Amino acid sequence: MRKLWYGGDYNPEQWDPSVWREDVDLMRRAGVNLVTVGVFAWSSLEPSPGEYRFGWLDRVLDLLHSGGVQVDLATPTASPPPWFSRLHPEALPVTADGVRLTHGSRDTYCACAPAYRAAAEGIARVLVDRYEDHPALAMWHVHNEYGTVCYCPLAAERFREWLRERYGSLDRLNAAWTTAFWSQGYADWQDVEPPRRTQYLVNPTHYLDYRRFWSDELLAAYLEQKAVIRDRSSLPVTTNFVFGGWVPVNHARWAAEVDVVAIDHYPTRTDRGAEEQTAFGADLARSWAGGRPWLLMEQAAGTLNDGKRLHTKEPGRMARHSLSHIARGSAGALFFQWRASRGGSEMYHSALVPHAGPSSRIFREVAELGTALPSLAELGDAEVVADVAVLWDVECWWAMQGTHLPSSSLDYLSAVQDAHRHFWRAGVTVDFADPSADLSSYRLVVVPSLYLISDEAAASLAAYVESGGHLVVGYFSGIVDPDAQVRLGGYPGAFTSLLGARVEEFHPLPEDGEVELSSGGRGRVWSEDVEAVSAEVVDRYVGGVLDGKPAITRRDAGAGTAWYVSTSIDFETAAGLFGLTRSAVETVRRRSGETTWTFLFNHDEAEVVVPVDGVELISGAAVHGSLTVPGGGVAVVRSP
Repeated sequence: MRKLWYGGDYNPEQWDPSVWREDVDLMRRAGVNLVTVGVFAWSSLEPSPGEYRFGWLDRVLDLLHSGGVQVDLATPTASPPPWFSRLHPEALPVTADGVRLTHGSRDTYCACAPAYRAAAEGIARVLVDRYEDHPALAMWHVHNEYGTVCYCPLAAERFREWLRERYGSLDRLNAAWTTAFWSQGYADWQDVEPPRRTQYLVNPTHYLDYRRFWSDELLAAYLEQKAVIRDRSSLPVTTNFVFGGWVPVNHARWAAEVDVVAIDHYPTRTDRGAEEQTAFGADLARSWAGGRPWLLMEQAAGTLNDGKRLHTKEPGRMARHSLSHIARGSAGALFFQWRASRGGSEMYHSALVPHAGPSSRIFREVAELGTALPSLAELGDAEVVADVAVLWDVECWWAMQGTHLPSSSLDYLSAVQDAHRHFWRAGVTVDFADPSADLSSYRLVVVPSLYLISDEAAASLAAYVESGGHLVVGYFSGIVDPDAQVRLGGYPGAFTSLLGARVEEFHPLPEDGEVELSSGGRGRVWSEDVEAVSAEVVDRYVGGVLDGKPAITRRDAGAGTAWYVSTSIDFETAAGLFGLTRSAVETVRRRSGETTWTFLFNHDEAEVVVPVDGVELISGAAVHGSLTVPGGGVAVVRSP
């Protein structure tokens, strides 16, 4: 039986030693069994070059061990100390506007700077040499939230080296980047620069390749530290993935290089969308992990942040979010951070011990959740039940972040989230999958706005359909190849033959505009002039220049079926297409052998009665025929 991890980032260097013993006592009260230590402690560990102060960390690790709390020990390389920036100004990052940043925040470094990489390896080596055998250690944590991008001369030189390896010659690069357009042809590698701010539109393939380059460069930086640790320690090594449009990291590819996939997740919505985002992030993490257990490394205990203001989580919401991740395969629930800081840039960031102290609603809920989690340990490595896959490709996302698309409303992430949301509202759990993956185990595969796709991936999807799969391709899919060049002959390019549909013209909709469908549904964002070449018309546009034209088509291919959806459909239309029914509760199932565990989340105020049999694990009560889930409540039922 695998226990569930519970705890979060612990930053004792911010506090007087007199607080440390109280912290350990409170952790025991709250059921905390794992804390991450040292993430931002570089200046406390090495206040000047080569001067190390480990006494405080020795005491903290010993205290945690005596209290039964294990440690995820971090290398502090996401936040170099001031002396490093003074001695190595060339390692300070440069923005796309050409501005050299100064020290004063975290992540103020360029990962391409040799001095930074050497210093990062150095502090990692010192830490593992000292603590490799400490009994408190459970795992190693490299860096924090890899994602910092730089456009400095050092990054430019490394980018050129990466391009030489990728393309081999300038002729191949010029062809891939279509540099004949706007007289951008390169005759010397030294003329190739990062895609800094320029007069008008940036070359889309240039931009895409810079994202690819940074993912590889940051991975190399991670692997250097991992190698230092692995040379002396056999404990798991991880780093925490952060999700966002600004992050140039291909997490699906990185997942093979971490011993435990770990994510930080902070919803940006404060309404029901926060629950949708929580499920989305957890399903994505499980898919990156490839079925292995993964870990929610960070979340906020008491607040949601929409970028403008903090929204206080209602009673019970913290537990629901945490258990939603566990339902979807997380090996526990961790937070940032243990104790709310008295000062600093994130002094109002929520914590397990808020400014009000342990005599607070938040800490009481923290302790309640800590008491409940051991009852769920019996799930072990039970698999999450998912018969539907939604395709996810971060390079497609990057390719659609340019300013060259036919509509500013086209957004890859939104299209993927819309697809996920339709199933979430119906209580259907989905996996995310790479376009080239083996999809034979899924009854249905959804392809939302897969703008960029390789010939190999397109052929794999066609084979999935031919062998009996059901494929639903969304609008603005199959348009370009991996060089971001348009596939000629009509849209949706790579899928035209499979779908039996051809598009000559796009009809982007106005912002907040809609189109009516003959089924009574509505479409948003996008519409197209579709010709059903060899496909059956399932739904049509009503009104306007597309009146009567196909909006949704269906074509049998081999033993399977392929649909094309040429607009962003609402839930009612999706429900009819997929055979869905809106669920009163969020439902997730996990299975091992002949046993099923059903997680039920009631995000409304009114109680809901759910038909189910078995034993409710948190309360220990037997369930005969039905279970009443109170408003804001969670239940986990084991059934044979």
